[in-house]
Amino acid sequence: MRIGITCYPTYGGSGIVATELGLELANRGHQVHFITYANPIRLGERPDILYHEVEVSNYPLFQYPPYCLALASRMAEVAEQYSLDLLHVHYAIPHSVSAMLARGILSDRRRLPFVTTLHGTDITLVGMDRSYYPITKYSIEQSDGVTAISEDLRRHTVEVFDVAKPIETIHNFVNAEVYRPAEERAPGPPRLIHLSNFRPVKRVTDCIRVLAEVRKTVEAELWMVGDGPARGAAERLAHDLGLIGAVRFLGKRNDVPALLREADVLLMPSEMESFGLAALEGMSSGVTPLGTRVGGVPELITHGVDGYLCEVGAVETMAALAACLLSDPDRCRAMGLAARRTAMERFSTDLIIPKYEALYRRMLEGG
Repeated sequence: MRIGITCYPTYGGSGIVATELGLELANRGHQVHFITYANPIRLGERPDILYHEVEVSNYPLFQYPPYCLALASRMAEVAEQYSLDLLHVHYAIPHSVSAMLARGILSDRRRLPFVTTLHGTDITLVGMDRSYYPITKYSIEQSDGVTAISEDLRRHTVEVFDVAKPIETIHNFVNAEVYRPAEERAPGPPRLIHLSNFRPVKRVTDCIRVLAEVRKTVEAELWMVGDGPARGAAERLAHDLGLIGAVRFLGKRNDVPALLREADVLLMPSEMESFGLAALEGMSSGVTPLGTRVGGVPELITHGVDGYLCEVGAVETMAALAACLLSDPDRCRAMGLAARRTAMERFSTDLIIPKYEALYRRMLEGG
């Protein structure tokens, strides 16, 4: 199939999932075209994947550059030039609106179905804004196919937007060959790790507080991977608690699989997670996840089996669990291997990617 993919080409979860999906589809012989304003972060140099930049003209007439319209035009142009079979857009606003317009532009010449994948904040935050609610609901209903990355997000979308359109739950996935445990970890102290875009919803300062509690009994360190608006607060708190030497702020990185292989426990204290992609990547790498009991996270982590779930803000509970794991390497390793099995048996690319392929075929058949 010839598939056009549009996403936000950043370190956010929706962009990462869309990019990884494109890579996996290309590995399976499909022709993949990315249509967005910048080359997706994780795409790398793949001659078998084409990238089409969306350029937005900034005329004095426009107070705000009309990206949605420029994207729709580019989608239609690429679809026609390369005979795309369908579009797959990630994150509803504005991508599904643009895909809907592109479909309309070409409607007198050819059929161009599009699939919208909902990732979380496009529904729970942006879509619920009064300014965007009507267009979000309309674009979902106008999509030829709709998927959600967790059952919790699917239910939430149906309840909040009252959509009659069927929404299929297709969980996020992980390439277990890329995200794998280290054969032998390099020498070093017990290590916690956190990966995110450092938005307030991720509660990154909780990670610093967890480390402070853990270090009362275990000489552990913490790697903070990513960047965003809450980084400054986390750095200040680490300084105030005398933890600067024990915390490494690594920023945005492209070597996430290698970093995870050097970690023991992953912290995900978010107050909202539609799935928890970072936790899944950690689990596939043999890292035990400590997450919060929110959104779709319980669909990923089974408490006490392949990780632990805590209430939002329960820093002391999370710290106590982390300390127990880090002070007992055998137990930590055993739970990490259980997490690895969960990733491989329930969320591997071999299981999830065929679900997207089947959806595409149904769309092409008009179903």
